[in-house]
Amino acid sequence: MKKVLLVLVAIMGFAFAANAQSNNLGIRFGGGQGYNAELSWQHGLGNNRLETDLGWAFYNQASSMSLTCIYQIVLGISNHFAWYIGPGAYIGMSKVDGNSNFGLAVAGQVGIEYDFNIPLQLSLDIRPRFHVIPSTDFHWGDIALGVRYRF
Repeated sequence: MKKVLLVLVAIMGFAFAANAQSNNLGIRFGGGQGYNAELSWQHGLGNNRLETDLGWAFYNQASSMSLTCIYQIVLGISNHFAWYIGPGAYIGMSKVDGNSNFGLAVAGQVGIEYDFNIPLQLSLDIRPRFHVIPSTDFHWGDIALGVRYRF
């Protein structure tokens, strides 16, 4: 689990260093079972962006870590208000009752956000995913709240 965390942090570090366009960094709360949070980074790509989330969750006798990357198409509603939708991928490791599991899924995301006049962004979204490893199943996801600093 420690090696997986190190690899995930390295991937996010390389992504941060790749380019210095508009970025948002913060936390995405919820969106999974139990107590879930994700370190969330959004990197602007013209009018759209790439969101990369490093997540961790604890529930009952289980824990998990994940990395999710979503390409978001951002559609403005007003000056500060927008909605977004996009495809992506999910990779995760979980430990349930001492048994480790690896997961891979195709993910999607749809949400709404508000950018304040100060460098603060709030968002609400849902991220359904279709797991392909270790078994095929569909998870609707839960509504998650994102709080990010814009720089």
